[in-house]
Amino acid sequence: MQKEVSKTANGVKISFLGEVKKANIVSMVQNCQSGGCECMSDATKEKIKDIQISGEDGNVNLTLSGDILKEEIEEALAKSTVINN
Repeated sequence: MQKEVSKTANGVKISFLGEVKKANIVSMVQNCQSGGCECMSDATKEKIKDIQISGEDGNVNLTLSGDILKEEIEEALAKSTVINN
């Protein structure tokens, strides 16, 4: 799976391409929103105001709104057990 992280006017967008299932991305977001993940610091979680998931298997986009840095999200993705297993 390829992950491309880019800064947007309102936050950060993550594009997942290749061997990616939309259900896995939804699961990752649910873990994060429920506090069940440890890939992202509490400070970063607090900065995220909204999360939108779009696309389909093989091409999933995750748009995070808030005052977050691209580097914070890249670090969290590297630690995510849901998408790195």
